[in-house]
Amino acid sequence: MIQRRVGIYPGTFDPITNGHTDIIRRAARIVDRLVIGVARNDGKGPLFATDERVEIVRDEIAHLENGDAERIEVRAFDTLLMGFAQSVGAKVVIRGLRAVSDFEYEFQMAGMNARLNPEIETVFLMASDRFQFISSRFVKEIGMLGGDVSHFVSPRVTAHLVERFNGAQVPQRRRRG
Repeated sequence: MIQRRVGIYPGTFDPITNGHTDIIRRAARIVDRLVIGVARNDGKGPLFATDERVEIVRDEIAHLENGDAERIEVRAFDTLLMGFAQSVGAKVVIRGLRAVSDFEYEFQMAGMNARLNPEIETVFLMASDRFQFISSRFVKEIGMLGGDVSHFVSPRVTAHLVERFNGAQVPQRRRRG
């Protein structure tokens, strides 16, 4: 019996960016089945509720080419990552790295996860150069202040952001003088 290689790509995806989608496409090439784990993580004060983020990510996955969408599942989780990985049968955790500053945190997290479950490997994928500067936090900030986020997220995610921020009161700068 051939064992399928299952990987998980966890994150808050608040919102999912073009950088996330790039990592998803590339991760799908190295595992047989990929589970996108949308972390509940209310402590981060997400812009979108967990169920909304799951649906937005599912919509993005549905638009992938090359049949990858058929091998990708999107699920919310609110447990330890290693518990979630075990529950879906994953043997690989995929983590994206944008910059050297990401590495220290991710390295520590991989070490802790290895202690919790040495059977699950962490694989780091470097962000493609055109996506290295994109973060969900910056996208939300730009969108909240009325800036154009269309270079950083898909048109579908842009529409969700515009809808969320439409009519939002943007703090005005005080004039000095």
